[in-house]
Amino acid sequence: MELGKSVLMKLAKMICGDEPYSFFPYRSSSLLTEFFTTLDLDYVHDGSTRRNWVYSALLEIEGQDEPHDDLPSKKVRLIVEELVSKEHFMALPTENHEKAIEAVNILLSKKGLKLIDYRGSPSVTLYSSDFVSTEGQNAPQEQVITFAPQVFNIPEKPLDSNLISVMMPFAPEFQDTYNAIQRVAEYMNLKCYRADNIWNNSSIIQDIFELIYCSRVVVADFSTKNPNVMYETGIAHTLGKVVIPIARSIDDIPFDLKHHRVLIYHPHHDGYRNLSNQLWTRFQQFWPDSNQGVAT
Repeated sequence: MELGKSVLMKLAKMICGDEPYSFFPYRSSSLLTEFFTTLDLDYVHDGSTRRNWVYSALLEIEGQDEPHDDLPSKKVRLIVEELVSKEHFMALPTENHEKAIEAVNILLSKKGLKLIDYRGSPSVTLYSSDFVSTEGQNAPQEQVITFAPQVFNIPEKPLDSNLISVMMPFAPEFQDTYNAIQRVAEYMNLKCYRADNIWNNSSIIQDIFELIYCSRVVVADFSTKNPNVMYETGIAHTLGKVVIPIARSIDDIPFDLKHHRVLIYHPHHDGYRNLSNQLWTRFQQFWPDSNQGVAT
């Protein structure tokens, strides 16, 4: 299914945040480029009229992949889903996420498509209108495993329900990234630590294991394909922790983890601000009663 020129033109206006869709986030030239590169689409705004440039990009993208019989191509679906992701609707009071979803659904209903906010996820998925939710079906029984690690000692400390641990390269260039994560934690009255913030054991790997073990959520920065972060993520997954992957490039994500939703950020002021907003949206799933805003 192709959406067609009329629908793509209106989607272009929504992506730009232009009238009559000013309840979408306004995207300047750099933010338009960031919108596409976040989806691993190589489109850089050339300074021309924003909505016309986006429209041309959408036309080109729609023709790149073979569409499904009753759905647009995968890249087009990703663009629509990214357009209405909650993480983009926090900066200004004029932005309205519910109104944005309604506008997109009205636009796509002529094509037999609709957006579904599935199980309260921060992301919204595009489905054919004949989609039937299986949410009411019985979920599989949870399985529990018991293990006895030989490299680590099991901490006697309990789980800290307000603790976020951060796994990232210990390099000065990532300090601003860590600050962006800490800023969200402070606004939500949560604790946020890296392993280099603590020294409870003679072995740093024991400190790392203890930090992950006691955390509720683990943020893992895969930028530069750091092998230590890969190892620590494996520990977190084995312990059943919620892992939120972030990276400066989708190419930094290992193949075995690319099925996870990754927060791509850019190492500049707007990029760190956007990362904070995206993390705030994710954290709201686990701490819904925390503060409602993120530092600008």
